Amino acid sequence: MKNPFPILAIETSGTLCSVALLLDEKKYHEINILDKHVHSEKLLEMIDAILKMSGRQMRDLSHIAVSNGPGSFTGLRIGLSAAKGLAFGASLPIIPVPTFAALALQISNFISAGEKFGIIKNASVEDAYYSEFIFDGKDVNTVETVQLIHKNDLKEKAKNLKFLFGDQIANFEVRETIGPHAYYIGLWSYLFGKDLLIFDYDYLEPNYLKKFIAKVKK
Repeated sequence: MKNPFPILAIETSGTLCSVALLLDEKKYHEINILDKHVHSEKLLEMIDAILKMSGRQMRDLSHIAVSNGPGSFTGLRIGLSAAKGLAFGASLPIIPVPTFAALALQISNFISAGEKFGIIKNASVEDAYYSEFIFDGKDVNTVETVQLIHKNDLKEKAKNLKFLFGDQIANFEVRETIGPHAYYIGLWSYLFGKDLLIFDYDYLEPNYLKKFIAKVKK
């Protein structure tokens, strides 16, 4: 990328519906709605609003960064479908951003250097998505890649961690964290995604990790 900005960033992996337009590393516009089941109704409106707010058009963008999971099955599909449609119409590449890595980047703003921390998000009643990172004062490095674990195994998994961020889970001290916000989706794509630019995105799919099985009423 000769000019990595502006970046349109989309986050729909959880309850937060977030859109950001990064003009450079520090200057950006962002719109957030924290509510259930609004992604399909509000996402394109938010994108249109943020472009008008910044005085930019789709053809002015360098690429679209989109949260790629794991997370909500429906939310991820909505975000990626919107990204694909917009990218195709404007002949833009897409950078798929690992959701937990972007959230770790967000969390690094308020923890000390050398601190190892975990991120956990609900996947179902019994299971959770889990990953570990360490912040060295400059970069956030992955200690354990994101995985699907049974909640009964969480105590053993996180026994040596001082901090656990993400969703509230019964019997565990978790610092409830909303996000990642779309700004960090875009920032991750700028910092780490230069080699992930995808122009042929027809077969680009979210990283679900979990197998979703439709329930049929008998």
